[in-house]
Amino acid sequence: MKIALIYPNIGRKEHGMFLDGAKMEPLGLAVLAGLTPQDIETVLFDDRLEDIPYDGDFDLVAISVQIFTARRSYEISAEFRKRGVPVVLGGIHITLIPEEAEEHADCLLLGDAENIWHELLEDLRSNQLKKRYACRPADRPQIGTLPRRSIFAGKKYLPITLMQFSRGCPNRCSFCASSVYFDKHHYTRDVGSVADEIRAQKRKLIFFTDDNIVANKEAAKELFKALIPLKIHWVSQASMDMLEDNELMDLLVKSGCLGNVIGFESIGQTGIERMQKDTNSHYIDDGYRHAVAELRRYGQQTWAAFTVGHDTDTVESIRETSNFALKNKFCFAAFNILNPYPGTSLYCNLEKEDRLLYGGKWWLHPEYRFNHASFIPKNMTPNELTEESFRCRQRFNSFGSIISRAFEPHTNMRTPYRFFTYLAYNPIFRREVFNKQGILFGYEKG
Repeated sequence: MKIALIYPNIGRKEHGMFLDGAKMEPLGLAVLAGLTPQDIETVLFDDRLEDIPYDGDFDLVAISVQIFTARRSYEISAEFRKRGVPVVLGGIHITLIPEEAEEHADCLLLGDAENIWHELLEDLRSNQLKKRYACRPADRPQIGTLPRRSIFAGKKYLPITLMQFSRGCPNRCSFCASSVYFDKHHYTRDVGSVADEIRAQKRKLIFFTDDNIVANKEAAKELFKALIPLKIHWVSQASMDMLEDNELMDLLVKSGCLGNVIGFESIGQTGIERMQKDTNSHYIDDGYRHAVAELRRYGQQTWAAFTVGHDTDTVESIRETSNFALKNKFCFAAFNILNPYPGTSLYCNLEKEDRLLYGGKWWLHPEYRFNHASFIPKNMTPNELTEESFRCRQRFNSFGSIISRAFEPHTNMRTPYRFFTYLAYNPIFRREVFNKQGILFGYEKG
């Protein structure tokens, strides 16, 4: 038997396929390969960097679907199904909206794969593939499967190894699809298996793709203690309330953490309260001054993530957010337009208020473009939101800004390694800001 694992691209620009310059290894598909018995040949095709062989001899095609790649995923699935090859779709988008996805696949895998993939493959062997396989939340594993990273061989990914220590987040942010997917639960992995996985690969730069690596502070401390003797550098995503635990922060620094993606989201008190971003509530009172000072004291090269377009936002407040990011010289910053993901309370509220654009399913609409507003904001037009968000990205990623931020002494210049990491990755993300803006989803014109 032979299985093709597919990682889809987002879509296209007017002049052709979008080429992603910041390609990272698709960890989830390596985990799936690791779950697959050795007698089944498993190959990866990454739509971001290679052509997909639709006429290949495959017994099954498995596609990992995110909301931004849903349209392209369905196009790929259709091509294989025309040729009589069964297709299974999985991923967070499929789990959140299976009624849509079942029209585009022979089989759906809902939830995490670890406890159900073996059953799916056995049914495939006996020609009894079911329409759906679901891993219920109570069945979620402790993430013990080692990824089969050999499927990445020969592919041009960024030189950083992706791993996971935990999945999910216990917080209840109104716009977050992950909290819906994991039902506000957080699952951690055995620390020893994480250390073994790090030793089993050669790189010293690790990206933990966790939604919130410090959600369970005691478990995080155990992880950080185990990382110290491994002498690695790592980054992840974390919540601001980690600053409340000095022991946690000391261990985080000693374990080799360069910095984390942190959801600042908004610089306004009312905005934080309405989006239910409880982890920020202790720090927003003083405009994040204490939080930024503490992150700087610990030498953290922070990726500050902001969402713009909330009902408390105005054109002026978005510009103030941009000024805040520039003033504090963050290593990176994202100014993401608020996107209503299916299943979130944000989506439900906008739907009730008849404020969704593109018929509600913006991710499938042939005219929707990446980083454009997909709903009607309260205090500005959709075009104004799109333009201000992009203007923030332009300002923060200008050459002048990159040079100015590079010389922040407590973070980017704290060590030569940090300085050269900053200089290596900022130009990459600058290119992505301009290359991704306005991409049309999928390859087929509507």
